Formats: sequence, structure tokens, C-alpha cells
Amino acid sequence: MNSADMTEAMQAVATERGVSVDTLFAALADGMESAYKRRPGAHEFSWVTIDPDTMEFRVLAQDLDEEGEPTGEEFDVTPKDFGRVFAKTVGQVLTQRIREAERDQKYEEYAGREGDIVTGMIQQTDARYTLLDLGRVEALLPQAEQVPFERPEATARLKAYIVEVRKTAKGPQIVVSRTHPGLIKRLFELEVPEIADGVVEIRACAREPGHRTKIAVWSNDSNVDPVGACVGARGALVRMVVNELRGEKIDIVPFSEDPADFVMKGLSPAKVKEVLIDEETGTATVVVPDYQLSLAIGKEGQNARLAARMTGWRVDIKSETQVAQEAAYADVEWAEGEWIVDDETGEQVWKPAEGGPAVSAGEWTEAATEAGEEER
Repeated sequence: MNSADMTEAMQAVATERGVSVDTLFAALADGMESAYKRRPGAHEFSWVTIDPDTMEFRVLAQDLDEEGEPTGEEFDVTPKDFGRVFAKTVGQVLTQRIREAERDQKYEEYAGREGDIVTGMIQQTDARYTLLDLGRVEALLPQAEQVPFERPEATARLKAYIVEVRKTAKGPQIVVSRTHPGLIKRLFELEVPEIADGVVEIRACAREPGHRTKIAVWSNDSNVDPVGACVGARGALVRMVVNELRGEKIDIVPFSEDPADFVMKGLSPAKVKEVLIDEETGTATVVVPDYQLSLAIGKEGQNARLAARMTGWRVDIKSETQVAQEAAYADVEWAEGEWIVDDETGEQVWKPAEGGPAVSAGEWTEAATEAGEEER
């Protein structure tokens, strides 16, 4: 192979592998240098130069002084039979450097992209993780980062949130998540132009993956309704996000700087009558109409739990009746004791701590009511 053919081959390899020609020439020079230094009598301080146009190479060297520093003029020490050595060693070194360059390029492509969203095709799934094909690299979706009961079909395309990019000997390892709250924010950025432009911001987000998410949005433009912008015409925009999340419900509420107002809106769709903020304990006591109590708490406490996480306040929800009863008996001194089950009747009875006969629930309520009336 003449020099022109070799140069053309180098350029073809560089194009095919996605690496620069300079990288290949550097790898070639390093390989030749390594081969030379393994020869008996090789100069300690030596290097190889290659003319990229003619493919002519030279091994140059310099002498070292007593302190190990190069001194004097450089001189040519190219062995006469070095072409055969070159043929034996360069192929392996070149292949190795090409692989290393490919790994470095793949890593650089994703390094620093934590927090971005990627789209991949499901390649393999087992009990530990799912592999997503991103094109040139694969992403690892651990079981802990997968939405419970989400079982997409093989070869299905998924969007995922990059949580970590690691550099390994086999190339970059990209760890992604389908449960991270950041996925919600990125999906809305893709679908809502106002968020992508910075007009609307997602100020807070709380999520129970696969079930429900609450987000609080804020508009930097008084003429733009943040909730309406995220919902879209006839719910088109939020529906796109819900579809990507396989039906996960999303509540969108306006953000408020006022804690009481924010907690009130955070408990949507429940109607709240009053919110009392205790900054010392970080508690928000919420009063709701009796018929709204179950809606405010939500199934298995989900609505209250998400509202608390989104607002940052400990949410204590009470019905109007409960608040009224607490107020009525606020000044009543209660005897110490405990509720137990009567072995004979199977009913709950109050057993005073100081002894004496047990009191039935009806008798206890009647006595408490009379005590409350006397106090008033």
C-alpha cells in the first residue's frame, strides 16, 4: 500500500469511526514509539514524527544530561528495518486507540448532561434493570428507577431522565430514571412553549410515580395564565405528558408566595375553608367542610401527602365538625385512662386509670358533654 492509499484509508477509518484524522495519526505515532523503545539499544528520550501527506515517518532522539533533562540537538535514529516492526505493531495499537477515542467521544457526548431527557428503545429487560438503546450508547434503567407496574413492550420507545453519567473502561454508563420528579419538568418543557421560553416556571413538584403528581406553576408575565398554558387547549398539552407517563394523573396548581394560600391551592381539587400556619412547628392546619374531608385527604392519604411535599409544610386536615368539637371541649379536664374492650359485652368501655367501674361510650360522651356545658 502506497502513501496515498494509506492516507485515504486513514481518512476512511476516521470517518467511519467518528474520530479525527489527527487522533489516528497521534495513535499511530504512539504505537511506533512504543515499538521502537522495546528494541535493544533504543534511546531513552525519543519520539516519532509522521508526515500526513507522504506517510513518511522518522524516529528522533535527544541525549539526556545527568539530571535526566534532554540536551543537545535532536538526531535521527530511525532503524532500517523499522517498516516490518511497524507492520506488526501498529495495527493492534491503532485498533486500541480507535476504541479508546470512540469511548471518550461517547462519554463527552453525555458528560454533564445529568438532568437532561433522552429517548431510547427498550433493548433488554430483566429483574434488575432495563437497557435502553440511545443509538451510539446504551442507558441503564435500574429497577429502583422504574415506575411500579409499568411494563412497556419490547422495542417500545421511552423517555427517561439522566441521573448519572459514569466513565468506565467499557465506555460511558448512563443511568436514567422514570420516577425522578425532574422527568415531569423536562416533559413539560418539551410540550409547553411558555416553559421552554422561561415565561412560565415550575416552582414545585411532588410525585408518586405511576399514581399522581402535583406541580405548582408561576408566570413571569401577568398576561399569561400559568395553569392554562400548561394544560393547553382542551387539555392537549398535559394529555401528551400523561400519555408518556402511561396515565399518571397530574394536578396543576398556581404557585403562591403566601404559605396559607399555597397550601389551600395545593390541596386541590378539595375546597378548603381555612388554613392556619404555625411557623414554629412548620404545620399548616387545614379546615375543610365535612363533605370535603375525604377528598382533601385523598385515597390512602395521597392528596394530603403530595400537598405537604409540594408546599414544604406539615399538613394537618380537620373537618369543621372536628374543629367545633375541639373548641367545645378545649377547657375540659379529662380523667386519665384508656379505652378497652369489655370481655362480656364486646363493647368499648372507658377504664379510669385511678380505678373504679368502667364507663360505656354512651355514658362517657354524656358525662363529657355535661362537663363541657358546666365549664361554659
